[in-house]
Amino acid sequence: MTNTLACDAILFDLDGVLIDSSACITRNWAAWAAPHGIDVAAIMAVAHGVRSIETIREVAPHLDAEAEAARLLALEVADTDGVIAMPGAHSLLASLPDGAWTIVTSGNRELAAARLAAVGLPVPAQMVTADDVTQGKPAPEPYLLGARRLGVATDRCLVIEDAPAGIQAGRSAGIRVLGVASTHAPEDLLANGVTAVANRLADIVVGDTGSGYRLTIQFA
Repeated sequence: MTNTLACDAILFDLDGVLIDSSACITRNWAAWAAPHGIDVAAIMAVAHGVRSIETIREVAPHLDAEAEAARLLALEVADTDGVIAMPGAHSLLASLPDGAWTIVTSGNRELAAARLAAVGLPVPAQMVTADDVTQGKPAPEPYLLGARRLGVATDRCLVIEDAPAGIQAGRSAGIRVLGVASTHAPEDLLANGVTAVANRLADIVVGDTGSGYRLTIQFA
């Protein structure tokens, strides 16, 4: 399995890669679902890595998805309790200059900014959120937009993802994907077509080659 990857820019997913907000995600969905009598387990089975509005359309097609997504967003922005940075996130981002990386998330801009602020991580100017696209992951649009905002060709970018929907989005955009086994087993990530797998974000080391970046995956 490949353990060294070269690129000119890195496109990070947010939840499950740079931060862990799983506790409040489940709590917020539960608060939203309760008045509607919707099973939270059914929501969590389809929610990871996709936009909230698309999850709502799937689990509650009888509801006004836009209005309900706005209600959920208000709950999420007000509740960042328990959000933490993934080990290695601060040092990894600190090793990259502005313009060499961005975040591509299925969350809204307000929510992403709130969670990044809660853990002390920077908000990149080129960040792509659910507000910026008409089709979220697993469609390629978010990662295509991320590469375009960085001004780097897709074949010189690298996506770092933890979820099948994001992996599919990156691959459909023509970008190699490095999987992080934070929410899915390495075998599942490989089955979804990642180029390589790191067990943890902290196992990824970035070096500047002078003409790009080399990512080395360390194995215990």
